Amino acid sequence: MASDVPMSPELEQVDGEIQDIFRALQNGFQKMDKIKDSNRQSKQLEDLTGKMRECKRLIKEFDRILKDEEKKNRPDVNKQLNDKKQFMIKELNSYVTLRKTYQSSLGNKRIELFDTGNDQVAEDTPAQMASEMSNQELISAGRKQMDQTDQAIERSKMVVAQTVEVGAQTAASLAQQTEQMKRIGNELDSVHFSLKKASQMVKEIGRQVATDKCIMAFLFLIVCGVIAIIVVKIVNPHNKSIRDIPGLAPPAMNRKLLSIDPFGGL
Repeated sequence: MASDVPMSPELEQVDGEIQDIFRALQNGFQKMDKIKDSNRQSKQLEDLTGKMRECKRLIKEFDRILKDEEKKNRPDVNKQLNDKKQFMIKELNSYVTLRKTYQSSLGNKRIELFDTGNDQVAEDTPAQMASEMSNQELISAGRKQMDQTDQAIERSKMVVAQTVEVGAQTAASLAQQTEQMKRIGNELDSVHFSLKKASQMVKEIGRQVATDKCIMAFLFLIVCGVIAIIVVKIVNPHNKSIRDIPGLAPPAMNRKLLSIDPFGGL
């Protein structure tokens, strides 16, 4: 990373301490290859682990200060500082991975040394114990081992019984849920059928309403026509193009009354 990133004095101090730890870690891991004694290697690895913990704490401190000063810095400066922090985290993770590698190697060496030193002891111990024990002690030890085995078997049976019981309860619960799902499906079918039937009824009602409206409109037109004819007949009674309406008498003004003169013969 570039070393010309503008930083506050507090950040510069923390960054300097982190860089010192990184140099110490680099030198320490280089010395690990030169150390042949496993005990010294373990001690060296513990010292390096402590330095890594301290480095992790300082990186967190660096991040805290960076967040506090984020509003004061320019966006490009904040980006450079964040990149620097990410670079320090990656470098620390690389040393952590290296430590795990050395730790695994040391653990394997210790296991090999332990197994090599105890091979003869592991072979001789059962024979020495059997030769030193009397018949009664051997019988007691055998019974004790059998009791422990029986107890282990009983515990296994209890676990199996509990497992079977849980399985039965789960199966019953699944059966109930399946039956409930079937009932829900039937209810949904009924609701769907009811909705379909209601939709058909609404359509039929709509058609009936439309038919009634047509009939009412037709009747209205007929009534209007009759009224129009009546009005025309009253206004213009001499219009012969319009027939008289049955049951409708002509206007009174056009009637001619026959009068009888009682004195006409005198």
